[in-house]
Amino acid sequence: MSVVHVEVLVEEPSMETALRLILPRLLENISFQIYPYQCKDELLQRLPERLRGYSWLPENWRIVVVVDRDDDECHELKRELENIASNSGLLTKTQAGSGTYKVVNRLAIEELEAWYFGDWQAVRAVYPHVSANTPNQASYRHPDQILGGTWEAFERILMRAGYFQGGLRKIEAAREIAQHMDPDRNTSRSFQVLRDTLREMAR
Repeated sequence: MSVVHVEVLVEEPSMETALRLILPRLLENISFQIYPYQCKDELLQRLPERLRGYSWLPENWRIVVVVDRDDDECHELKRELENIASNSGLLTKTQAGSGTYKVVNRLAIEELEAWYFGDWQAVRAVYPHVSANTPNQASYRHPDQILGGTWEAFERILMRAGYFQGGLRKIEAAREIAQHMDPDRNTSRSFQVLRDTLREMAR
């Protein structure tokens, strides 16, 4: 059965802003709605009730939950999300294997900004004074393995190039960069996993 609609739950408004521009390129003719929370703690706290409220969901709808890993252990956070869905009576993609599922849990590792490092060409389209060589530096070569806070690293680079002297405006950056992102060239593995899952829904 073809998927016709996707409900997307995200932990903060900048992720919503980015996905509103990226999802149409991945879901093609599938409709979607994004529901942002104010922070990760709020999403995790309210997720059980939210998922239980999806008991009415049509068979050809799906739910996608996108959460930053931050400092959490990847497998433990994924297990927590899987357990919340299971306790809400909804089968996840991980649990279903090749069968029919309702919920997909995906992690942005470490944060949304890792996806920017994964498509530096999109960043430079908006902020041309940042160095084109940044992705070749050892610290940033692997977007999902940047140490010490991905958004902090991203902010430092932009500030050194003369942007956001008062601090990174995350929603503004998300809106501008996402317009230029090419899902096929992104080197962030966490982005690639989300991208491939959404494209699979659109088949």
